[in-house]
Amino acid sequence: MKTWMLIIALFLISINLRPAITSVAPLLDTIQQDLGMSGTTAGLLTTLPVLCMGIFAPLATKISERVGLERGIFYSLVLITIATALRGFFGTVPLLIVTAFLAGVGIGVAGPLVSGFIKQYFPTRPGVVGVYTVSMAIGAGSATGISAPIYQSLGNWEPALAIWAVLGLAAMVIWIRFPSKKQSGLPEKTALPWTSGRAWLILLFFGLMSSIFYSVTAWGAPIIQSMGYSSVVAGSMLTAFVLIQIPSSFIIPSLVARFGYVFPTLIGCTVVELSGVILLIAGGQPLIAMLLIGLGAGGLFPLALMLPIIETDSYQKASAWAAMSQGGGYVISALGPLGVGAVYDITGSYLNALYGMTAIICMMGVLQVMLWVTADRTTLKKAD
Repeated sequence: MKTWMLIIALFLISINLRPAITSVAPLLDTIQQDLGMSGTTAGLLTTLPVLCMGIFAPLATKISERVGLERGIFYSLVLITIATALRGFFGTVPLLIVTAFLAGVGIGVAGPLVSGFIKQYFPTRPGVVGVYTVSMAIGAGSATGISAPIYQSLGNWEPALAIWAVLGLAAMVIWIRFPSKKQSGLPEKTALPWTSGRAWLILLFFGLMSSIFYSVTAWGAPIIQSMGYSSVVAGSMLTAFVLIQIPSSFIIPSLVARFGYVFPTLIGCTVVELSGVILLIAGGQPLIAMLLIGLGAGGLFPLALMLPIIETDSYQKASAWAAMSQGGGYVISALGPLGVGAVYDITGSYLNALYGMTAIICMMGVLQVMLWVTADRTTLKKAD
């Protein structure tokens, strides 16, 4: 398959990996009031998919061994598309919970397989991760920004959630053309690297990094509102947090792929993200704070996805390392939004939660330094 077709396939699978989650956020209050959902149940609609992404990511290697890398991605895409489409037919609490679960399973399995896909088809171009992350940011941002206008136009929230299945259908047209296991050969079996200290460092880093991202995504707007801003202004600042990640998710990994210095760049992005959180604590301009946090997050996520690729020498191992880091990492990250909510319930203020986020970002920086100083020459040559 030609390179441009591979890029299109990567773009189309990646753009489907977030709308099932982010399309719910701007409509959550409406859905909650319409269905009489409790706050805890409403929170499950965004927390459950992330938790499933962690629990089911380790299955990616088994699925790849059984049906092949490309077919595994295709079946995950089918699951995500079906889960999204079902939301347009039955507006009930049980269905929303089930579709959140199914979408989380599909996304969790697809993530590590996409890392393997990049390793297999672009073995000398890890910067292609930028296409992966930019596409996810576009999908997430589109679903966040357009779902509410669709709801206002149609008058129902069900089609505003289900319409994102169109992206899945478009992707399936491309991905169904990839060969099955019989055509591409039997994949080699590769165990998850549970005995590797570096794999554990990457897992912990991925988990802490994602916990900050999902905490800001879930609570950024309420935190800004607590500073005296309206819900409309707070929502626009959260949109800015999402949008700034689109260019940074592409530019930063591309620069690293060209010039190297992956570990110093990781630390630099962490410092930028930390400065944004500190600015919120100090009561500074929240728009600048959200842009700084988004800029840092936009660089951290693609570089975190790049690490399993540069640490391994085959797509099977890349998928295994990604499955382990994303599996444990997303389980950790799911605790982030819950932790912020719990701290607010106990203290009645978001300030202590922001202090906690500061501590987590500092821990993340320590892990990055440990990865840098323990990297072998082969990894440093590929990365730097």
